[in-house]
Amino acid sequence: MLCVRIIPCLDIKEGRVVKGVKFINLIDAGDPVENAKIYAEQGADELTFLDITASVEKRKIIRHLVESVAKEIFIPFSVGGGIRTVDDVENILMGGADKVSINTSAFQNPKLIYESAKIFGSQCIICAIDAKWNEKMNEYEVYLNGGRTPTGVSAIEWAKQAEDMGAGEILLTSIDRDGTKNGYELNLTKRVVESIQLPVIASGGAGKINHFLEVIEYSKANAVLAASVFHFREITIAQVKEELKKHKIPVRTKYNVFIEE
Repeated sequence: MLCVRIIPCLDIKEGRVVKGVKFINLIDAGDPVENAKIYAEQGADELTFLDITASVEKRKIIRHLVESVAKEIFIPFSVGGGIRTVDDVENILMGGADKVSINTSAFQNPKLIYESAKIFGSQCIICAIDAKWNEKMNEYEVYLNGGRTPTGVSAIEWAKQAEDMGAGEILLTSIDRDGTKNGYELNLTKRVVESIQLPVIASGGAGKINHFLEVIEYSKANAVLAASVFHFREITIAQVKEELKKHKIPVRTKYNVFIEE
């Protein structure tokens, strides 16, 4: 079993880290570069930066922020928000990011995934999926534009298509659980993990240390992403890794790799 990755997520709005509940009621959570440095020092395996209003505002992500982060940290980081073209992908990667996360534009134009993966490699391309339970569909529905626009499409089916188009990873966020601290959406995560061969990053709902363990054991997610509990220093990355180690889940530290026995 590969090491499970612990990934802090920094949602960016107007150059600041923000966090809300179910994608609304945003509050300030600090400076993105300073937060990035702290998480890198704490042992985060990767970082994710999402410019959460870039798509709905139809603008490109802030390049200078990507460059500032790249100068300060030495762990992989991905960047998403407002990426619409192959040129946008190149711009973010040239700015210093290791991966790009594409959400709304990938759904609207799946060829963007294919073309970007062909040029830069699938390892650089994350397909981000924001999903919400739809009672009428009896299914988890894909939402676009920062959770504002329903599509009528199953998240599981879209994950399969993204894999076929060449995505290297899925960032799966439950809108229902986002910011609630009630735990990850286990059923959604498990269904996506079982439907594809790609690594899946579970996102939305972390509130306690056992939530990280729960989603990994139940769904077999390859990585866990969280925001609120890390931003407001309620839980540290080290505490999460220690808990996972106790349950024989392999994690990576600054100095050692703990392999499942």
